[in-house]
Amino acid sequence: MKMHCLSGVRVAFSLAFFCVLLSSAELHAAAPMAPFESSGEFVPANEIDRLVLAGLTQAGVPLANLCSDAVFIRRVYLDMLGTLPDSTATEAFLRDANPNKRSALIDSLFLKPEFADYWTMKWCDILRVKAEFPVNLWPNAVQCYNRWVHDCVSANMPYDQFARALLTSSGSNFRVGPVNFYRAVQGRKPLSIASVVMLTLMGTRLDGWPDAEKKGMEAFFSRIAFKPTTEWKEEIVCNDPAASTTLTARFPDGKAVQIAPGQDPRVVFADWLVRGDNPWFTGAICNRVWWWVMGRGIVHEPDDIRPDNPPSNPQLLEYLQTELVKSKYDLRHVYKLILNSRTYQQSSIPQGDPKQAEALFGCYPVRRLEAEVLVDALNGIFGGKEEYSSPIPEPYTFLPDNQRAINIADGSITSQILEAFGRPSRDTGLESERNNNPTDSQRLQLLNSTYVEQRLSRGGGLDRITRGTLGNPGRAIDAIYMALLSRHATANEVAAAKQTFGSGKQAGNQAAVDLAWALINTKEFLYKH
Repeated sequence: MKMHCLSGVRVAFSLAFFCVLLSSAELHAAAPMAPFESSGEFVPANEIDRLVLAGLTQAGVPLANLCSDAVFIRRVYLDMLGTLPDSTATEAFLRDANPNKRSALIDSLFLKPEFADYWTMKWCDILRVKAEFPVNLWPNAVQCYNRWVHDCVSANMPYDQFARALLTSSGSNFRVGPVNFYRAVQGRKPLSIASVVMLTLMGTRLDGWPDAEKKGMEAFFSRIAFKPTTEWKEEIVCNDPAASTTLTARFPDGKAVQIAPGQDPRVVFADWLVRGDNPWFTGAICNRVWWWVMGRGIVHEPDDIRPDNPPSNPQLLEYLQTELVKSKYDLRHVYKLILNSRTYQQSSIPQGDPKQAEALFGCYPVRRLEAEVLVDALNGIFGGKEEYSSPIPEPYTFLPDNQRAINIADGSITSQILEAFGRPSRDTGLESERNNNPTDSQRLQLLNSTYVEQRLSRGGGLDRITRGTLGNPGRAIDAIYMALLSRHATANEVAAAKQTFGSGKQAGNQAAVDLAWALINTKEFLYKH
């Protein structure tokens, strides 16, 4: 990544203003801050709040304040769409006097195309949708698998049907998307497949289980056949029709089962797994959804469920499981319960010990934007083109310049900036593959790189944001804040920024670049909060 050399004057302006921003917008200051919080008592909106409040009260952890409307719209857009709200939508929401406007906004997000795009990306991370090594699905299968996942999310397929399709589908990997669930496994031994099934659909890691229990579990996947065709890299995935003996397998709950030669062991396992009274299944997905939305699992990590890693609030997890089954496995119902809760709508500023508050959901956990979301935000606001490609030529792949990062189907296709900001490799299906920890390299790229400079100075987006504000620095400053941070600038922020705005168009343009550059380096821009 090339570094852009700023002039001495620009460095002074940018760093001085950057320091002002950090002092005025630090997300974990001790005192509540007006731009980020709203006043009001904690009034439970649903059963989630009552259960969380009981846990916090028992532990003596104080509640966080309610987040402001500006924080809420930005938060829920990023959490549900992986996309920043545009200024028009934000302004309309902030002006809306409807007391139920947050709930109405939540409902509207599920109808936007970005919802299916973003959640397809999330699912493809854990389903290991990747053409090249070590998964080796190959491009045709990746496109088929990704389209199937996208269709399922768009149609709100009930989760039990989604899981059953992954477990029991048969056919061509180029034409039947879910059969790639078995092909996207490193190794085709039954134990390897069983490990992936349990990690993905049960949130547990088979490698720590006793050998006898592993053997009983892997038996369900010992008769999967992979048959090549005459088409390059195509395979048929199915139950082995040549099986002629009775198979003994053992469910994770310890119950043994005899499977006749004509039965598909995958179907037997799926019938056991997706029962409404099976906590292995409902608990894993409810915990994962909570982790996706809240940034921390009720059982943490979300794919490390085991007896010695108990849930922080067992009653909360049980309630979500009950609601999932009652709704006939409608994941959107679970999303809406969480998003409409006062728990989700808390400020990210804890009132007590931050670690304890986050563990018991006494505040909204701050976390950095995913690599794809950050790249899309920079390109969407400022303009610019990203070059995505696959480094392995089988075949060497390029994507259109206007391709959004959250829409990239193949985990093998990437860019330098995505790699730098921790996009997962999709090799294991573990949530921890995504690395959102900040690094020195990331800081340098955001502070002083050609990548950022070209978007700010040449992308055209900043000119659109500040159009019509010539001669009115206050309006220009507020427009930049609204575009980047989804809120109006405070009086102090306007006063600080005005110091860099000189007279004349050229001076105003340069000051706008410096202001925008400073803002994208703040926690308020880089983090969900």
